[in-house]
Amino acid sequence: MVGNQFAVKMEHVNFTYSSRPEEGLRDINLSVRRGECVLLTGASGCGKTSLTRIVNGLIPHFYEGELSGEINIDGQSVTSWKLDELSMKVGSVFQNPRSQFFNLDTTNEIAFGCENLGISREEILQRVKKTVEDLQIDRLLNRNIFSLSGGEKQMLAIASAYALGPDIFVLDEPSANLDAIATNQLREVLETLKREGKTILIAEHRLYYLADIVDRVLYMEKGRIVQEWSANEFSQVSKEQRIKLGLRAWNLSQVPLETHRNTKQEESSITVEHLNVAYTKNAPVLRDISCVMQKNKTTAIIGKNGHGKSTFARCLCGLTKESSGKIFYCGKEQPYKHRSGENYLVMQDPNYQLFSDSVIGEVELSLKSSRNKKTTDATKILTLLSLNEFAKQHPMSLSGGQKQRLAIAAGIAQDADILILDEPTSGLDYSNMLRVHTLLEQLQETGKEIIVITHDYEFLMNTCDYVIEIEEGVIAECYSVNKENQHKLLRFFANI
Repeated sequence: MVGNQFAVKMEHVNFTYSSRPEEGLRDINLSVRRGECVLLTGASGCGKTSLTRIVNGLIPHFYEGELSGEINIDGQSVTSWKLDELSMKVGSVFQNPRSQFFNLDTTNEIAFGCENLGISREEILQRVKKTVEDLQIDRLLNRNIFSLSGGEKQMLAIASAYALGPDIFVLDEPSANLDAIATNQLREVLETLKREGKTILIAEHRLYYLADIVDRVLYMEKGRIVQEWSANEFSQVSKEQRIKLGLRAWNLSQVPLETHRNTKQEESSITVEHLNVAYTKNAPVLRDISCVMQKNKTTAIIGKNGHGKSTFARCLCGLTKESSGKIFYCGKEQPYKHRSGENYLVMQDPNYQLFSDSVIGEVELSLKSSRNKKTTDATKILTLLSLNEFAKQHPMSLSGGQKQRLAIAAGIAQDADILILDEPTSGLDYSNMLRVHTLLEQLQETGKEIIVITHDYEFLMNTCDYVIEIEEGVIAECYSVNKENQHKLLRFFANI
């Protein structure tokens, strides 16, 4: 409908999930012009993802519930769209790109959507070629999907949607698991889409990389759009107002260094000597890693995706065995077999370690396997992480940020000496990021040793005392988090 100026238009739209009647959307009124880029933001669970599901048709075709109101996509009522036709009009990129892959290799994955719609072989080949050229992703061709980094998987998901030739793109927290370089690549792809006149609707907590791309910012709360700014107006929002709304920074260079951190020289807690790890012969992942982590200081491990950070964490907690080297805790060597009982890893993807059929059951499961058999109330742990209201829900029904907090809750219940968190704030808004920060401080006061792998500059500046930077499997640099070293962190995270 070329004559219609709006790509997306909603009037008084309400939606209630059949399985979760307390969640959904309330009286949504939204008009998105063709070629416009609109940012949806707000606290975890505020309705951002539900709104994107309305646009791409997953509501009501996949997620059942009660839907009312007027919804037009490309000037046509959503009720008159067939789902396969709508998928050619609206391209979707989910927070977890693995959930939308159907092949083992990258090239076939880009072509899969077109094949599924019965497009001719010649046309598919042309579309794949155009996708690769337009998005500049020739490095991704003919590769095993399982070998890709998080950023590469996200690029592949965008490419798969792009090949279908949609006019509208909806992206749900696409940067949640990306490092600084991959986030910059994502920004460049979004700039390409905008130059081509594509309409973009993006739900996101991490805001700084979108500052020069979005046209409008919509703030959601409890299923409603409650505030709206132009990009220029949003750039003028004060730090105090932004924090009150629970929103992340618009400009990383304005994120302050918190002064609460421990600057006192402490005794060593964890010492790593000449650690080497290889998954296959003659293909080392970590090489000659040696470092010291001090007691009562939170250590951040930073580095690009795929450079060995998670492998280092898995080795520290006994999930991956080193080829050689030693790890000491408080001066005593920790053999590989003993680490899993004394150290706990909260994984980057919480879906891998959520096993129960209820939120409270997940915490109770960890309490049962805890070394500390003292009675601990699972409800108190859930309350600490603002999860008590979801206690009876299935873990898979939670938002990405809520799942992340539940995985942390399970780690607390495990009562390990060393708590290692792999991207603990991915998918979290500012308020919940601060909750994690406060929680880690409280755990540290009880004698727990805290190590975090993070791509989150704001979280690091709020929480961490010391940085270990890993590059291509070796330690590039170790330094304290202070004003003298802040320029190193800004250069790493934002190329400032």
